[in-house]
Amino acid sequence: MLYVCLGLAIYDLRHLTDIFFCDKEQFIYDLPARLGKCTESEAYADAVRFYTGALPIFKAYGDSSFQDCKRASEEAIAIVIKNLQGKLFSDSESTHARAEAAVLLKQLDFPVDSLKAKLLEKLEQSLGDLQLKDEDLSNCLLKSNDPSKQEKTTELVPSTIHEASVREFVEAVQAYRVIFPDAEKQLIRLVQDLVTKNFETAEQYGKKRISSADLLGVLRMIWKDVLLMDEVLHEAVLSEFSLEAAQITVKHYVASQFSLLLHDISDALTKVYVGQKEGMEECPLQVALEASKKAVLQGSMDVLLEFRQLLDDKIGVLVKLKDLIIDWVQEGFQEFFRALDNRFLLLSGRNNSSSPVQGLEGTQGDKVLVGLVLVLAQLSVFIEQTAIPRITEEIAASFSGGGVRGYENGPAFVPGEICRIFRSSGEKLLHHYINMRNQKISILLRKRLTTPNWVKHKEPREVHMFVDLFLQELRAIADEVKQILPQGLQRRHRRTDSNGSTTSSRSNPLREDKLSRSTTQKARSQLLETHLAKLFKQKVEIFTKVEYTQESVITTIVKLSLKSLQEFVRLQTYNRSGFQQIQLDVQYLRTPLKETVEDEAAIDFLLDEVIVAAAERCLDPIPLEPPILDKLIQAKLAKTRDLNAVSP
Repeated sequence: MLYVCLGLAIYDLRHLTDIFFCDKEQFIYDLPARLGKCTESEAYADAVRFYTGALPIFKAYGDSSFQDCKRASEEAIAIVIKNLQGKLFSDSESTHARAEAAVLLKQLDFPVDSLKAKLLEKLEQSLGDLQLKDEDLSNCLLKSNDPSKQEKTTELVPSTIHEASVREFVEAVQAYRVIFPDAEKQLIRLVQDLVTKNFETAEQYGKKRISSADLLGVLRMIWKDVLLMDEVLHEAVLSEFSLEAAQITVKHYVASQFSLLLHDISDALTKVYVGQKEGMEECPLQVALEASKKAVLQGSMDVLLEFRQLLDDKIGVLVKLKDLIIDWVQEGFQEFFRALDNRFLLLSGRNNSSSPVQGLEGTQGDKVLVGLVLVLAQLSVFIEQTAIPRITEEIAASFSGGGVRGYENGPAFVPGEICRIFRSSGEKLLHHYINMRNQKISILLRKRLTTPNWVKHKEPREVHMFVDLFLQELRAIADEVKQILPQGLQRRHRRTDSNGSTTSSRSNPLREDKLSRSTTQKARSQLLETHLAKLFKQKVEIFTKVEYTQESVITTIVKLSLKSLQEFVRLQTYNRSGFQQIQLDVQYLRTPLKETVEDEAAIDFLLDEVIVAAAERCLDPIPLEPPILDKLIQAKLAKTRDLNAVSP
């Protein structure tokens, strides 16, 4: 009985095995068709499950019993693999679908690493569309400044298009990270590179003449990108990474604003040349001075307003940079005014006398340059007395704090130092203007004294024409200073109230001897004797401190000119007629010069010094008699009046 039962059991087992084998065999035969149906219905997970389930049988019998089925199945699964690759690289597919495609490809032992590299390459290529372009930002700026274009355009603004592209990129990064969890380093490098390049574009954009609102718009766009990418890739720490790039961008923007301000002030000053050459302005120096004052003060206030908007904005990255921005603004003004002082030095020609200002050669350019020096001198006073206090007040109100640079380095903005710089520069420029004007007059005087043969000079018939040229130069100087400098207190130093420390180089007896040879001049000699006697008790003040007034500058130039004339006179030898010509010219100059200056006593004294110097160098120093002297002077005055009447 036992053997019978055992035999039946063995029979049933063999029967069941035959039945199972028959089902497997049928499954293998049906596999190509099953895979085709799964492909049509996009049931790729079932296709992969069916194919991987049949792989053991194909490995065992694929080269014999199921050779045709194996080949057909491989052809079908190749189509599945191709479709899965397409889903993986498709931007229209969801992240889940793309991740599922990657998993199925891995189950099929497909070399996923090659797909990983290709997908990363695709992400890198997409960065080109995400990077901000300088021309796009410029076009956006043009549209924002042109209301007509704003009304007519119905397109998406660049920022909206950019945001949509960034969101697509973020989704791609998120999918890539799910599909390839070990690709974190590559993704971090990718997003950091994108942020760096966008900040570099913003940096170049900030160097243009744009408002802080324009820069803030770009920074907001970049910061929004950073926050979006930070959500899917925390390990990149983009917020902190962006801080350094934003710091460079904002710092360069602050520096560029100061550079543009310096350029604007230079432009305002160079209007002197344009106005003078084209004859467009009646008072080119005054126009240039007022324009440059406005450029300095109003330009500085405008720049501070732009910087204030940076501080007030709530962009996360700017909030972190607040103290640094305050330091940059204060340091920027300190360096700006130093650079402005150097620019004044360049424009004045004091650093290179052989080539004062490029492109301004010739008489006209030289004339304008001299006037520009006076403008620079007065502008220096304005900066010291008005601009610096106003800017200091605004900085204290809106840009206090900072201190990131370290207290050991001292304060970033030191208004006292800037005031000292421009006070010193103003004085130097004023003296430079006086010296330049005096140098030109000295050339005229030297030519006059060295040209004739004074020993053979003929009897004087009229006042020499050099006097007209001399007075013409003084009128040109007066025209310049009236445009730039204020009037003084109108106090005139008469011979009775002059005092000082500079003495005459001539003694009282010699002067009396030279001017008293004619009995017809006894009265004059007595007056001169009285005056010279008084000089020993109360000396004439020749050279005083130059003030920023019309009278002070003109008086100083006249005094220097007369001292030059005295020195040139001493270098010649005269006959009687030559000495009388000098006497006539000097006597004619007395009235117009004393009407021009504020110190009549010093001018009288210097004119007397010229006559005495000529007398000392004269072989026969007999002066003209007063009637003849007056007659020649009156003739010159009448001739001058006639010429003025004819002239328009």
